[in-house]
Amino acid sequence: MNRDTFQAMNLAYKMRPQNLSEFVGQDHLVGEGKIIRKIIETDTLFSMIFWGPPGSGKTTLAYIISKEINSDFHHLSAVEAGKDFLRKVIETAKANRQIGKKTILFIDEIHRWNKAQQDGLLPHVENGLITLIGATTENPSFEVISALLSRTRIFVLKSLEKDHLEKIIKLALEDAERGMGKYKKTIKKDAEELLIRLSGGDARIMLNALEICTVSYRDKKITVEMVKEVFQTRSAGIYDKKADEHYNIISAFIKSMRGSDTDASLYYLCRMLENGEDPKFIARRMIIFASEDIGMSDRGALIQANEAFEAVTKVGMPEAQLILAHIVIYLSRAPKSRSVPNALGKAKQVVYEFPNEPIPLHLRNAPTKLMKNLGYAKEYTWSEKYVGPVEKLPFLPDKIKNKKFWEGK
Repeated sequence: MNRDTFQAMNLAYKMRPQNLSEFVGQDHLVGEGKIIRKIIETDTLFSMIFWGPPGSGKTTLAYIISKEINSDFHHLSAVEAGKDFLRKVIETAKANRQIGKKTILFIDEIHRWNKAQQDGLLPHVENGLITLIGATTENPSFEVISALLSRTRIFVLKSLEKDHLEKIIKLALEDAERGMGKYKKTIKKDAEELLIRLSGGDARIMLNALEICTVSYRDKKITVEMVKEVFQTRSAGIYDKKADEHYNIISAFIKSMRGSDTDASLYYLCRMLENGEDPKFIARRMIIFASEDIGMSDRGALIQANEAFEAVTKVGMPEAQLILAHIVIYLSRAPKSRSVPNALGKAKQVVYEFPNEPIPLHLRNAPTKLMKNLGYAKEYTWSEKYVGPVEKLPFLPDKIKNKKFWEGK
């Protein structure tokens, strides 16, 4: 569909900025002298990908660019459309080229396009027939093919700050034409703060919740109670278990335990659980943590973590969260040591450098007489008094016999 037919019946759509003067946030891209503003002012268009969290303005910015540069704008959702739509856009782009008009193809959720679809788009981006503007919440380095990535500029959008969101709320409540101004409503400060917090920096979620608070209640002031009622069934859509936020939170969780910050560790635990994370996934990560970050400094940590996994598996949610909290507190408070992974890493490096060193004869198995005659297992003792090579012969191959991997006690 083109931009004239792309529409939605909600406050977030109606309040969508029409130009840069209305756009809120992303000053590092649209501020005076910044790259997106320069693109518009100089009419210098090239393919680009906007990478940022939901509701940060990716689609809006693409729309503004196309409008300001006066190009033919085509909006494609990667989830819904494929090669047939692309074929039609290409034909339109060829006609546009004849009259000197630019064609912009905006692909929302471009990370959901498979390799074959991206390959089909590549030559038309390469020869300039189509200017691609992609939008993604995922790291494009992992989700967009390298050939297409090399022909685009990546711009990172940030979550909107509190002052940005406050400004958007103010505009929405005061604008009588596109916003909620005709209702003459105001919002209490504590309700505004809660609305912003529960929206998670997503302007679309915030505006649509604000619209419900405005039209569904007769009160002239929007209160905390109203906001809580609107958000009581809010799904945790921003926490996709295959998306960046999933990995960001588990990373923060591990780093908080590693830094012995019990409060932060519990916060990230609860954040994962409240967003539907598998408790067994969390428990498995703590088993790894017990060896990797605590190791021999607390020899009971691995046992505790493993027992926690078994208990979580047996009990299930919601009671399993008590077990997880229990072990999170234990692991975060335990003394930390990287001696185990350090020793493993050093040993692996030596294996890489000396991959096929002959095993010392005195350590070899000797099940036959011939092997014994060749010296296999010679000078090795295994008795009640002594186990090991006699005369201080090494366990390691000769070339690396003096290598030290373990530095603990």
